[in-house]
Amino acid sequence: MSKPDAPQDGHSQRLWSVDEHLADVLGTVRPLEPIELQLLDAQGCVLVEDVTVPVALPPFDNSSMDGYAVRTADVQGASEEFPAVLTVIGDVAAGSGELPTVGPGQAARIMTGAPLPPGAEAVVPVEWTDGGTGGGAASGMTPASESPEGAAGEVRVHRAAEARAHVRARGSDVQAGDLALAAGTVLGPPQIALLAAIGRGTVRVRPRPRVVVLSTGSELVQPGEALAAGTIYDSNSFALAAAARDAGAIAYRVGAVADDADTLRSTIEDQLIRADLLVTTGGVSVGAYDVVKEALTAVSTGDEDVDGAGIDFRKLAMQPGKPQGFGTIGPDHTPLLALPGNPVSSYVSFELFVRPAIRALMGLPASEVSRPSVRAVLEADKAIGSPAGRRQFLRGKYDAVSGTVSPVGGAGSHLIAALAHADSLIVVPEDVTSVEPGAELEVVLLG
Repeated sequence: MSKPDAPQDGHSQRLWSVDEHLADVLGTVRPLEPIELQLLDAQGCVLVEDVTVPVALPPFDNSSMDGYAVRTADVQGASEEFPAVLTVIGDVAAGSGELPTVGPGQAARIMTGAPLPPGAEAVVPVEWTDGGTGGGAASGMTPASESPEGAAGEVRVHRAAEARAHVRARGSDVQAGDLALAAGTVLGPPQIALLAAIGRGTVRVRPRPRVVVLSTGSELVQPGEALAAGTIYDSNSFALAAAARDAGAIAYRVGAVADDADTLRSTIEDQLIRADLLVTTGGVSVGAYDVVKEALTAVSTGDEDVDGAGIDFRKLAMQPGKPQGFGTIGPDHTPLLALPGNPVSSYVSFELFVRPAIRALMGLPASEVSRPSVRAVLEADKAIGSPAGRRQFLRGKYDAVSGTVSPVGGAGSHLIAALAHADSLIVVPEDVTSVEPGAELEVVLLG
């Protein structure tokens, strides 16, 4: 996408739409280069190659129950009154190597997951037997360590079993040559388990992006410290670092940077070594202390000796989140998104622009970079107003059962308590200035 006219001072004078800004971000961000990682290190990463199954899973017929491996003919017609009496020839445990052969009139004690021994055709659960004790129905087996003789003697079987009963067939999960996981799969715990089960120790993936989050403002104090007059706690950097992790990134939170352009430039340069993406919050509006704009405009116009920088500060036709900055910085052209400082503006901007950038760096397809959205009916006491020409994002509570959404809190961009109780964003289009209860709107799902 070609960018709208952007003057040399690093500021765009015209109003950008939400879609234009997002397209500019996604048009600039490129997926990270693939690397080979150990399985646990690859959790949360995106697979870049198809993985096929080298060996069948399970690799041999095995028992799905603790019980006795038998021949079906030997237990045909067995009942409580007339049990089949079989000679126990030994134990077969999971991991057993050499297996006993089950002949006519014989049985082998077998544990869950153990290979089915030669000659056996089915497994009868221990609950269908007397457990080799000579009594009634057993509820479990005597541990081998406590009673080695339990692997010998006789067992009474009280029920018949069909061929292959309680036997997990070789290859019943996956066959050798099957596709285990396709390229593009995000590796979660079940996928890691499958890779381990088929013997893969490493896998080729795009790594999780490293995202550095910086908040700016001399008024910011770290949680846990005492507040002085005129100061507030820094919540934005915590919110955005947590949101970056939730999106799939490795997040690094930098303590709040004071309102000093030189300090901010130095901090950003120090962070470039560990950043695939930089996110700043605060200092992007038109105030005298909007330090991010001051510092990065100087970089963008070449007033400072930082290679490869180009940050464009622009106004978006949205509420909250009108002031935004985006570009690349440093010798590796690391993407940087400069977000507003109001808590709700910052978080909404993250969800709309930073989360998609993180997901694009991971190599996910365009259809999966943004949060899903649904249509829902507005439940409210009165009509909702919206500024003309702006796409408004209101915090909402979505009810999937009824297909409705209710506003949470007001429209103020500082109302972080309401954000904590919202699970969605209600989208009011640019050409709508009032929405009546009962109207259908787009809802972006945050959870």
